[in-house]
Amino acid sequence: MKSDFKSHIIPLFVIYFATSLVWIFQKTNYLNYIYLLLGLSLGSYLLDIDHLIYWLYLKPNLEESRLAGIAWKKGDWRSLLKLLKITESQHLSLIFHHYFSQVILTIFSFFIFTSTSNIFIKSLLLAINIHLLIDEIISFKNNPKILQQWLFARESKQFALPSLKYYLHFFTVICLILTLILIF
Repeated sequence: MKSDFKSHIIPLFVIYFATSLVWIFQKTNYLNYIYLLLGLSLGSYLLDIDHLIYWLYLKPNLEESRLAGIAWKKGDWRSLLKLLKITESQHLSLIFHHYFSQVILTIFSFFIFTSTSNIFIKSLLLAINIHLLIDEIISFKNNPKILQQWLFARESKQFALPSLKYYLHFFTVICLILTLILIF
């Protein structure tokens, strides 16, 4: 659990630090630092709602879904996070952890990043994009076949396993571009 936490938080901390460093020289309004922190914090785990949807609505008859429902009703967030850590690799048909959702998110992100100066929404979307990319990279390193299964769930045609590397490279570049737009 701690390594998963670190893998999602460290890149966002680096982005916060780098952005703050640039903004200090640009004499940016201090409220933007708060909006940046709030957006990155909220966005870093907003995508995990996908697993709740899986448990509570898509597959409510599974034993893990029953356990998740009990933990949710009790407000036992620690047990819910432990259950997520144990079972997340088995969740292959998630709504937002899908290539089509990622493409829509990317298009939406570029629209928002180029049409508004709202730091909170930009940092929220950046954190969501980075969270999804980190999940994909971790899954690719652990087992590319699993990444292929959940990224292209419900699709008859899928990327070949060697092509997944280029898919990840593409979305890494997208995240870097979004980060640069946020900073400058």
